[in-house]
Amino acid sequence: MKRIITIIFAFAVWMMLTWNTHPENLIIGGIVALIIGLLFGNNFIHHPMKLLSPRRWIFMLIYIPLFLWEMAKANFDVAYRVIVSIFRPKNMPINPGIVRIKTAIQSEMGRTFLANSITLTPGTFTIDIKDDILYIHCINVPATDLETASRQIARRFENVLIKIFD
Repeated sequence: MKRIITIIFAFAVWMMLTWNTHPENLIIGGIVALIIGLLFGNNFIHHPMKLLSPRRWIFMLIYIPLFLWEMAKANFDVAYRVIVSIFRPKNMPINPGIVRIKTAIQSEMGRTFLANSITLTPGTFTIDIKDDILYIHCINVPATDLETASRQIARRFENVLIKIFD
């Protein structure tokens, strides 16, 4: 069951990346998905029946616009900091540093998804994950204490990701 779900997921990703329904594309996508599913099917999905929960799919549909909104806000924030630093280099609005945050997400896949979401948001970069602690490099450190930093950096994604992955 795990391998079949991995094959279907890999084929769906292939189709979304190529966005092409020519027969040769479908054949190559099927072969690639089959190879990925056979080689790595047991590694990715630990509880295949969880994937069938409509609740998880609904929260994934909620997460996508949330992520896009946060990414757009971060793009404008980074652009503002770049423009201000060009015109007023003495008053650069940056305070770079590494922030330690604690996540409540229990699954490895959920933590990885959170780390990637933070990294894809401009101005932040996930450096390391150790159990439930993430180390994030920020262009402008929002806070130095664990709880405030966790709330400002991760909670915007975490509340929805917990409902998807845990």
